[in-house]
Amino acid sequence: MENIKNKIIEVCQRLHDRNLLAAADGNVSVKENDQTIWITPTGQTKAFMNNQELAQITQDNKIISGTPSSERKLHLAIYRNCPTAKAVVHAHPPHAIAWSLAFGDLKELPYKSLPEVILATGKIPIVPYARPGSDEMGDNLSPFLPDHKVLIMQKHGAVAWGETLDEAYRGIERVEHISYILKLAIELKNSKMNLEELPADEIKELFELRTQIGNYNL
Repeated sequence: MENIKNKIIEVCQRLHDRNLLAAADGNVSVKENDQTIWITPTGQTKAFMNNQELAQITQDNKIISGTPSSERKLHLAIYRNCPTAKAVVHAHPPHAIAWSLAFGDLKELPYKSLPEVILATGKIPIVPYARPGSDEMGDNLSPFLPDHKVLIMQKHGAVAWGETLDEAYRGIERVEHISYILKLAIELKNSKMNLEELPADEIKELFELRTQIGNYNL
């Protein structure tokens, strides 16, 4: 039990350090067994929690101990629809959220440009908006389960589940990295690509110097 709780704290700190959530945003849970789920508490800053603050609930949403996240129904919907799910991470990765804000009609993150997206996650759906903490959050998510392990929640964040907590965490990390690459690609494509170059004679001198000194020690 202590190992599970400590791992949740570690992942919360990682999420905060990677700017994948801020302050009391987001929530993390781990299914200990068929009855017990450990989940982060409501209203607590994820970077500074200790494992004594974690809450414990059952799969039918009964509170065993602590003050569980107000968004626990999101987690319970995943556990209910995904028999192999052992962990759920919900975070607020900025670039992933930005895609759902900028392109309100987008049904999924563009995936056909990046082979690692197809290989690692397949499609990444954008789930229709639901008010945080509402039953609708789980209801809107259910049609995408268990086929998709990584999803963007419109105007809200992202959620990933896995057979381990590390797998769920990697899902959030990956969706943010993909979202950032796609954003950069669009910006570069739409730019005038008018970078100021060094003078031609300076470039020539530098290449001659490179020949003299060999490969520069990067």
